[in-house]
Amino acid sequence: MNARWIAPVAAWLPLMSRIAAALFGGYALAALCSVAALALPIDPQQAVFTGMLASFLLYAGAVIWVFAVRSAARAWLGLGIAAMLLLPAVYRVYAGAGP
Repeated sequence: MNARWIAPVAAWLPLMSRIAAALFGGYALAALCSVAALALPIDPQQAVFTGMLASFLLYAGAVIWVFAVRSAARAWLGLGIAAMLLLPAVYRVYAGAGP
């Protein structure tokens, strides 16, 4: 079996992981942010608008941050930690215990 193709593919894996983190992890984080904004003690229409604006900023920041950290593992870890911080507010919205 010819294994000469493994080294070039292995060299691209960290970059591909960062791209996946930026696209999918950033999107998931932005979606969580937009839903978590509904838990704010403000008018529901204002909360939707606030969540939408915040999600754009968070997505752009997540993309920048994913490529700024030292490793792809730290990028995924940071996105996971940020998502875990938003999950209680999202659960509160889905459980119906809003403001």
